[in-house]
Amino acid sequence: MDYSVARARARTAEEGLRLQEPVSMSSIQTHLETASGRPIVIRPIDNTPTDKVCGLWFGLDGLDLILHAKAASEVHRQQIVLHEFAHMILRHEQEVLSHDYAQVFFPDLDPERVVSALKRTDFADELEVTAELLADRLASRIRRSYRQPDAEPGNFGAVFG
Repeated sequence: MDYSVARARARTAEEGLRLQEPVSMSSIQTHLETASGRPIVIRPIDNTPTDKVCGLWFGLDGLDLILHAKAASEVHRQQIVLHEFAHMILRHEQEVLSHDYAQVFFPDLDPERVVSALKRTDFADELEVTAELLADRLASRIRRSYRQPDAEPGNFGAVFG
């Protein structure tokens, strides 16, 4: 894998967002919701069926749902969510989910409502590396905004639905 290509794609994607300062988790989420016309709901995963799951992005019939594993810190949780935001920004394709797979994560939800998810098994592939590099760039923007004297309170990882 050519990491210089992944870095260039992440940089181009971040620059293309044209985010207004100060940048926060909330402002990135609002930007993505406006661009897609779909609300984004962010929730912790209470009981993951596997210990290998950090974050998941599901496309439901009327919204995007990001589930994140319980993290050791706000910074780690923020990185997980930013990684899923990065997949959205990079327009990585989601797969249509089988009803059985949807039932694992949404046992009380009609499987017809779960449309698609971005499923990953190889964390060293170009899509994953690019998403992580973009998530790093977004986290850096948040940190820079947080250090500004007029930054909004709770800018660094405190905004989760």
